[in-house]
Amino acid sequence: MAYTTSPISFNVNQLKNTCASCSLHTLCLPMGLSTEDLDQLDELIQTKRRLRVGESLYRAGDDFHAIYAVRSGFFKSTLSNQDGREQVTGFHMSGEIIGMDGIASDVYICDAVALEDSEICLIQYHHLESVLQSCNSLQHHFHKLMSREIMRDQNVMMLLGSMRADERLAAFLLNLSQRYAARGFSRHEFYLRMSRSEIASYLGLKIETISRIFSSFQFDGYIEVHQKHIIIKDMGKLETLISQD
Repeated sequence: MAYTTSPISFNVNQLKNTCASCSLHTLCLPMGLSTEDLDQLDELIQTKRRLRVGESLYRAGDDFHAIYAVRSGFFKSTLSNQDGREQVTGFHMSGEIIGMDGIASDVYICDAVALEDSEICLIQYHHLESVLQSCNSLQHHFHKLMSREIMRDQNVMMLLGSMRADERLAAFLLNLSQRYAARGFSRHEFYLRMSRSEIASYLGLKIETISRIFSSFQFDGYIEVHQKHIIIKDMGKLETLISQD
């Protein structure tokens, strides 16, 4: 079941001090908000929660009541097929929002599981709706976040529908590279928080295929692989691979 806890209120100064140094400031403190707008955000982030690796934030079928901003760590979202097999539908890192899948149906449609020790900020959705009605700048920002989620889903559909296996893995590594870079980390060197089997599930491939392509990329000098430690040696070759007709 989804975790809930008693609200923790923040005054405006606490909110500023907490969010100004956080990768989530574009959600919690959108640029251009007035002091009056900031006052409306005072009670928006009600709870922070830490999760251990393997712990579920929420499960499919749980009542929807909140969206979650990943403050630190890494999550995967999964669906269970009719035969009980798990299908990975997304990976989420710090600065990203999860739980929007529950807005339409009032229940979460997937599981969200921590891939490492993580921390989230809980945002009660009915509180968010109230603030959005009176804060146009935050409403605009939230709509951009929702649009980004739609675009991400569309990109995954294109990835699975039109790319060869090696192109899928190249696109996956380049996407992670870009997301790490946007957070101030190295674009060329990072750790995979997910397993090979989870990558295979997400990309619609077999784990043997994923392992073979990793070995092929390393042999060709595209990357270096040390277990989960990835070093991209030739970004251009990976980019060229997925841009080929």
